[in-house]
Amino acid sequence: MANRNVLTEALDYAIPSTVPTHWYNIAADFPEPVAPALNPQTHEPAKPEELEPLFAKALVEQEFSTERWIEIPTPVREVYSSWRPSPLFRAHRLEKQLGTKAKIYYKYEGVSPAGSHKPNSAVAQAYFNAVEGTTKLTTETGAGQWGASLAMASAMFGLECEVFQVRSSYDEKPYRRMQMEAYGATCHPSPSDITEAGRAMLKEDPDTTGSLGMAISEAIEVAVKSDNAHYALGSVLNHVILHQSVIGLEAIEQLKEAGEEQADIVFGCAGGGSNLGGLAFPFMGLNLREGASTRIVACEPAACPSMTQGEFRYDYGDVAHLTPLLKMYTLGNEFVPPAIHAGGLRFHGMSPMVSHAKHLGLLDSIAVDENTTFSAGLEFARAEGIIPAPESTHAVAGALNYVKSGEARDGEVIVIGLSGNGVLDLPAYGREIERERNQK
Repeated sequence: MANRNVLTEALDYAIPSTVPTHWYNIAADFPEPVAPALNPQTHEPAKPEELEPLFAKALVEQEFSTERWIEIPTPVREVYSSWRPSPLFRAHRLEKQLGTKAKIYYKYEGVSPAGSHKPNSAVAQAYFNAVEGTTKLTTETGAGQWGASLAMASAMFGLECEVFQVRSSYDEKPYRRMQMEAYGATCHPSPSDITEAGRAMLKEDPDTTGSLGMAISEAIEVAVKSDNAHYALGSVLNHVILHQSVIGLEAIEQLKEAGEEQADIVFGCAGGGSNLGGLAFPFMGLNLREGASTRIVACEPAACPSMTQGEFRYDYGDVAHLTPLLKMYTLGNEFVPPAIHAGGLRFHGMSPMVSHAKHLGLLDSIAVDENTTFSAGLEFARAEGIIPAPESTHAVAGALNYVKSGEARDGEVIVIGLSGNGVLDLPAYGREIERERNQK
């Protein structure tokens, strides 16, 4: 391993046995294989070596793997152990407030150092790149959860980190940028004037609010043109979903410890698919392998409804068409969604794996408008004390609507993916509180 980074060496201390030892890959259990990614030039199935200029070889191997279990390296598990396993809480106060006899649990990823589920993949990607000898990572970010997480992980493994943040979120969420910079990363609003792709986008629309597809183009351009740099993606691709599987694996064991045979229904927010897949796929695997009957509900924003209104077809992941073509539910790579505050859910397409599961009828999807999500977030916060991230409020809203509609059965086990905390999103909550006041 060339230029091995001393920060990738194991620290040789006891890791709690409850920290997962392997990631789960649902590709091993799908009844039909996921459609392959296509080379953007030839439109033929992409080969592993064609992705190596962008990603570490180990990550490329994971991207193409159909093995059910992939071992988590000890240095990654050591970092995980500072917050994993994340807690699974029973929402007793929320149940009482709703007057329901259903049992509501929430898997809380906001306990990570960066405040969301994103470090589950950021730590893994930084580690594999550092081992390979990469010295710099570039990436895009929406709301900033992924950018902050990769900045943190890069600092832990001695890597430089450069982030392109969707302009609307960059302007509206200065604390996310400060969080990235605190970890030592550089953050630019996207589209920017420092890349060819960014300059072209600004020329076409100088006032654009940006999109994740635009930011991806810029991050990839910088990675390709830089010496010893790689690109890191925070959602969508198979290896990212793989890393996030620790969420669902832990939740299954924690439900057993709580005396529950299984989850009856799981609600997860869905933008690019990393949180939803990480939470839901281990449950879905039990459905496929063992005949369990957990229902999965993907909750996406009405402003960017890729699964509920998009087409299932091949599309690029970015505006400049630098990424492989992915078969996914998509609104089109040039789609620029409204500047909603849940910036992490503004990707035009959905993970190929999540899209495949949707296409096979293995999960359901709903779209929720922004006012409804923030109202649900406040209701949850006032009952449970945790202020959810705007992304997470979509899952909360889906669950609350399910219970309030009378669909929930007595004793039914409901699991909500609370993918992050909203302590850096209080201005948006402030607007919702003002809206509440004006309605009274």
